[in-house]
Amino acid sequence: MSAPAVPLLRRTARVALRSTVLAVSAGATGLVVGVALHSVAGNRMAPWILGRAAGVCAYLLLVALVLLGLALSHPARARLRRPSTATRIRTHVTLAMFTLGATALHIVVLATDRWAGVGWAGALLPLGASYRPLPVTLGVIALWLGLLAGASATLAGRLPRRAWWPVHKIAAGSLVLVWTHGVLAGSDTPALLVMYVTTGMLVLGVAASRYAARTPRELMELPR
Repeated sequence: MSAPAVPLLRRTARVALRSTVLAVSAGATGLVVGVALHSVAGNRMAPWILGRAAGVCAYLLLVALVLLGLALSHPARARLRRPSTATRIRTHVTLAMFTLGATALHIVVLATDRWAGVGWAGALLPLGASYRPLPVTLGVIALWLGLLAGASATLAGRLPRRAWWPVHKIAAGSLVLVWTHGVLAGSDTPALLVMYVTTGMLVLGVAASRYAARTPRELMELPR
């Protein structure tokens, strides 16, 4: 096999793998949503169940997104040769898109459900919901902070790191707000408490590892 053909085959394999993963993910998501809709058809609580499921899904995707973001900025990342940095970044972007999609579904379903006590005002504006206004407001603030963090990432490579990176790090604060929102706003929190505690401790552990192992550049930038 000629040398130029090897990189082409590798790129083709990567594209095929990503396409397969996306297809499987889309199929699994469609199956889960389809089964859920079939099981709650005709139930007045169906929109709430779907909206809550989308919210939990968005939360778990956000956890994965933040964990990968911490891994991407961890000083030990250079020791990992596989997957490549480019693949990790593309996975990070893909997770962000899935998180945004699940969040949009969560918002739209609950905003249009007349029984949820949220409405469009409550879904997009602080203290606009009649249902648990403070916990719902935490989710609203997390939404806008998350969008700001995502927008800052589009400036990577176009502006110096110091111009966009501090803004991008508010994604961690958004996760804290989402965690609190999920715990306080969900009426099914007792059933999901183990999930919240486990994921919260996992993120705290990885974050502690990340910031305990500062790079020489970060140490130089610390205030003296």
